[in-house]
This record gives sequence, C-alpha cells and structure tokens, in this order.
Amino acid sequence: MSAHPHAAPAIDPAAIRSVIATDCGSTTTKAILIERNAAGEYRLTARGEAPTTVEAPVEDVTRGVLNAVREIQELRGRQFLSDGTAAHPHGADGPMIVRPEKDGVGTDLYISTSSAGGGLQMMVAGVVKNMTAESATRAALGAGAIVMDAIAVNDSRLPHEKIERIRQLRPDMILLAGGTDGGTRKHVVALAELLRAAQPRPRLGAGFDLPVIYAGNRAVRADVQGILEGRVALQFVDNLRPTLETEHLAPARDAIHDVFMEHVMAQAPGYGKLMGWADAPIMPTPGAMGLIIQALAARDQVNVVGVDIGGATTDVFSVFDGTFNRTVSANLGMSYSVSNVLAEAGLASIQRWVPFPLDPAELRDRIGGKMIRPTTIPETLEELKIEQAIAREALRLSFIQHRTFAVKLHGAQQARSIADAFAQGGSDSLVDLMKLDLLVGSGGVLSHAPRRAQSMLMMIDAFLVEGVTEIAVDSIFMMPHLGVLSTIHPAAATEVFEKDCLVRLGTCVATVGAPKHGPALTVELRLPGGTTTKLELAAGALELVRLDDGAYAEATLTPAKGVDVGAGPGERLERRLRGGQVGLVFDARGRRPLEVAGDQAAKWAQAMALYPS
Repeated sequence: MSAHPHAAPAIDPAAIRSVIATDCGSTTTKAILIERNAAGEYRLTARGEAPTTVEAPVEDVTRGVLNAVREIQELRGRQFLSDGTAAHPHGADGPMIVRPEKDGVGTDLYISTSSAGGGLQMMVAGVVKNMTAESATRAALGAGAIVMDAIAVNDSRLPHEKIERIRQLRPDMILLAGGTDGGTRKHVVALAELLRAAQPRPRLGAGFDLPVIYAGNRAVRADVQGILEGRVALQFVDNLRPTLETEHLAPARDAIHDVFMEHVMAQAPGYGKLMGWADAPIMPTPGAMGLIIQALAARDQVNVVGVDIGGATTDVFSVFDGTFNRTVSANLGMSYSVSNVLAEAGLASIQRWVPFPLDPAELRDRIGGKMIRPTTIPETLEELKIEQAIAREALRLSFIQHRTFAVKLHGAQQARSIADAFAQGGSDSLVDLMKLDLLVGSGGVLSHAPRRAQSMLMMIDAFLVEGVTEIAVDSIFMMPHLGVLSTIHPAAATEVFEKDCLVRLGTCVATVGAPKHGPALTVELRLPGGTTTKLELAAGALELVRLDDGAYAEATLTPAKGVDVGAGPGERLERRLRGGQVGLVFDARGRRPLEVAGDQAAKWAQAMALYPS
C-alpha cells in the first residue's frame, strides 16, 4: 500500500517487530497489537477496548488508551506499559507505553487515530455554492472532518444570518476558499470580512485564536491577511480551485491535518501527552480509513466503495477511476441518530425490511428506546431483524447523499457533441455501480452481525449493487489503524489488511431491468474440481451458491432481453467470480429502486433467503 506523503517519520520499517495502534472514538478506545511472527509475517495478535476518557470527570484521553493497552497486556501475557520499576519507570505523568521493545517488554511502534470529542468539526466558505464551496467541502471531508456548514456568497442567506451561524457553530477550524487564481477579488474579500465580523471562537481551548486556512485566489492573499491578521490563526496554502477545470485538494487536506494536530488536538484533554507518545501524527479516524480505501484501490487497480456505519454518523468513501470522495451523513447512525433515520426514511421504508408483522407504534417505540439507550445491543432475533432493517435505510440514505456529492467538477467547460443534446437522464455522479469492483462495510452492525450472510444481504439491499461486485467487511474495525500504519510500514499494513482485517464475503451478480417473459438470468458455473452448475433465475429471485474464500468459479451470465449484468442489456458476460465466507449471490430482483414484496410470507422468504438455518 502506498505511503501517505504527509507523514514520513524516520522509522526503519525493517526494525519493527511489534506495533500497538489505538483509535480513540467518541465512546470507546480500541487498541490492536500487531506482531511479526517466526515466519516473518505481520499478524494481528490481540485486541483491547476501554471507555474513552476525554470528558469529565477524567478529562485525559490517555487514561482510556492505557486501559485498552492494559487489556492487550493481560491477553498476551507480556508487558507493554511502564510499571514504575527501575527498569521501566513511569513517565512524569504516570504509566506510559514502553518503546522500543526490549527483552520482550514494550513495543517498537505506537500510532493512533482519533474521533473523540466529536472528531474534527469544520466550516468551509467559498464564493459559489456548487463550485469553490463544494471543492472546499471535498477537501475537508477528505481530511476526515465533519463539515458543519458551507457558507457561500450565493447561498441565499443574508450577511447577518451567516455571521450568526459562524458564532453559533464554533467549529474547530474554517477553510476559506474562493476565486480562481487571478479571478474574482471582491467576493473573496466579502467572505473574509464576514469572518472578521463574526469574531469566531474555537470549540476547544479558551483564549486561543480560531485556525483559518485560506486556499483561494492567490492574488487576494494580502487583502485577506489585512482583514483577518491578529483575529484568527491564519495560514495560506495553494488555491484548491486554481482554474475552473482543475481541483487541487492535497495542500488544503495536508494543512487541515497539520492544524488538527497543532491547534485542535493540542487543546483537547490529554492529547498533548498522547501526541508525545505517538511515533506518527495522530490522524482523524475517517481520514485514516479513507487512506486505506485509497491504498486498496490503487494497489489492486479497482473501483471501491467503503462504508463505516456508526452510532451517530455514517461515512461513505469511494474511489472511481482514481478519484477519491468521502461524505459524512452526520445524522444517520444506529444509536444516537437512529430517530433521524426514522424521520428521513419514513416508517414504511423501514417496515418493508422487517420480515414479520409489526405494529407501527411498536416500531417507533423500539427506535426511540435505542436512541435513549444507545449502548444496548439486540437480545432477541426479532430485535436483530429490526436493527438490520434500520441499518439498510441508514446505509441507503447515506449512499444517496454520497452519489449526489461525488460528482464531476461544476463550472468546468466540457466539449459536447450533438449526441449530448439527445442524451436522456445523464448523471454527473462519479459513482457508477456497474463499474464498482469492491464494496467494503465497516461498523458494528456490519462487522459484528451474528452471521456474515446478514452483512452481505444488508449491503446488497442498501447499496442496490449492479452487475458483478465483490463484497467484504472489516472484521473488527481496524481499517483506520492500518491506514496510519500504511504511512510508516506499507508492507505490514497490507499483510494484516488481507489476512486479518478484510473478510471476503463473496461476489454478488445483480441484474438491472425486468424481462418481459421467461427467466431474467441464466447462469452457467464451472466450479473448482470440474463441476458444472446451471441456474435459471426468475425475475425477483435471490439465490446463493456456496463457494469458499480463495476459490473461483468461471461464469457465463446470459441475461434476458432488456436485462443488464454489466455488458449491456441482453448481452452475455463471461466473468471469473471469487468466493468468500458466504459465497456467490445471484440477485435477479432487477428493479431500481428495489420493490419489496407486499405479502408477509414473500417478505420473509426474501429477507431470509441468505440466512443459514
């Protein structure tokens, strides 16, 4: 996997025998131990968890880190923390992680990610809402931030409303963009004057100036400096939209990482100490996960969509033809935000996935109960099916938002032919499901589903995959840890990613369109060992063929007239299909959006088709 250009600590990868990586989440701090075995392989050997301690009464994030590492210490039966002895004295502030490893004590490398304290919360500003403000949003999201609001000259709000909005939100930092190089001046100046009038204060660290990164028209830098200097912590980077046809996000993203470390993290309780422990810059959790998704896409030359569904937010990542995008649905989650899923999806949309009769009032009560008690998990099969129904809608809505955002550059001039005038229903979205090679799911409801088939079916239903798509899940949520590790030791990150992190569920072949008569799809499978199997799938059918992980089947896919599996409507497709822990799923439900059967018996059969008995 490729190293991140921003973080390059002077560490010899060959000397690393063990790695401890932590992720300080909003509620839980997760630690993993990676060790090099006798065969020279890097493998995950232990995992620990502890409550995050960034809030009162403890207010020291390192306490949660120490508790999680202490669990690893107990599981492995070897020492990683200083114990106050002469050989391993405590640091000035008490116990700490011993480095480097010596005589079986300590670890050679300690790295961390964080989304504690609400993660990195930003506002962005640009001249035109769907041009520079949209580019600024992409830069912030790509760096792992939650974008609280995007302010633009043409966003229809009055100046005093924008000023009040900045004061109310109190972001961790602001990214100010606008104007191509040599372009508009007065509108960029107007945005800077809005910031000055708002006199924004940072969320953390009373008495500190709010960090502002300016990534707009180079010709206006002196004006922006004159307006904002002394009022905010101002930093200049290259224009993220130097011309209408180009978008240059890397300098802004790197600056966001720097500011996150130097200004934001340094003000959070205990982070100064944690930064002193870490051997590489601490990254926002979503930024680290985006890094591993990009590395995977680049290494295998594939188009990838990744999703991380949490209690409060759902992050969606995509790489299509080398272009990376990330969105965060800040109010779609499985616990704290579960009532928002109900509000946005509607009761009927959730109820259609529940394979048994359920009174609407009871469903509302169950969802409300989950929001009030966010740490509870399903205890009965009924509760599990309801939770997985909600997850489908949270994932579906988040993906719709992602497809809407992951678009070609607005404002860029494009050469058009006469054929474009007659094109119907064209989309600017970069996300083309027919071109999607791999879909990766992460988050408790997907990673910890009792049966892997449930995870696979949730993703098929929510993302409505098309054509031939491999599906996988993150085994125990360690992709962010490996994203940071890939900046230091790409080979170790790759090895652990493939052998311990990525669980290959199998391949889904999904039709698009409905046949007028007869089977929607005919499948000829040449399985390992020379066995041949033939399937005929009627419209609406969903079938599973067992095929182990690492095994492949040669498939001839013949869709009906008007039905597409990737080669065009009615066109035959020859593909090599990879198996997995679930196997090969053939989905001939066809219609987009998916129509779930109305009667309860059919609903049950449809929802449970892949659940092993």
